[in-house]
Amino acid sequence: MSGVFITGTDTDCGKTLVSLGLMAAWQARGERVLGMKPVASGCDLSPSGLCNADALRLLAKGSHAAPYELINPYAFAPPIAPHIAARQAGIEIAAGPIARAYRALAAECDRVVVEGVGGWRVPLSPRLSVSDLPGILDLPVILVVGLKLGCINHALLTAESIRARGCTLAGWVGNGVDPRMQAGEENLATLGELIEAPCLGVIPWLEHPTPERLTGLLNPFV
Repeated sequence: MSGVFITGTDTDCGKTLVSLGLMAAWQARGERVLGMKPVASGCDLSPSGLCNADALRLLAKGSHAAPYELINPYAFAPPIAPHIAARQAGIEIAAGPIARAYRALAAECDRVVVEGVGGWRVPLSPRLSVSDLPGILDLPVILVVGLKLGCINHALLTAESIRARGCTLAGWVGNGVDPRMQAGEENLATLGELIEAPCLGVIPWLEHPTPERLTGLLNPFV
């Protein structure tokens, strides 16, 4: 397996954190790893153009330097749904540039960790959504479950949709996003019983998380 696609139950569920943690875990095993965020909204203008904070973190964590435009082929300034941001910019997000950027990165390393934008069914254009990307890139999916009230429903619906679209759900990661969540262990037990894929790790709520702190909490599974 040369790569993995990271999706989540919602925006801000911890996709970037898990992506960075998996990169660190594989790098600790001596593998060359690069990160990729094909589409990002909420970007800031820099001397080299629009750049996204999460994409920059993936770039910095890579085993070697890579051009930003390969890490993040589609970058938009407004922090809004990407298909709306693209429409406002007069651009239609297409699969071709994403696939070419992924192949260029994959040729230079052992693994590419590809992070989606928002949740699993976020539209990217009238003909493309986040849920199409794993099939286009031929990647298995890891689901990040933001552990909070309502996460069971969100996780089960997302896992069901991943399989319905013919994708491989390689596993799921529980990420603590609400320090006040009640019955956390019971929720995790239910998720473990009902998601038909292995749990690859559980990340407690961390005030200052770093990728290195996650390496002992995540099982990179291969």
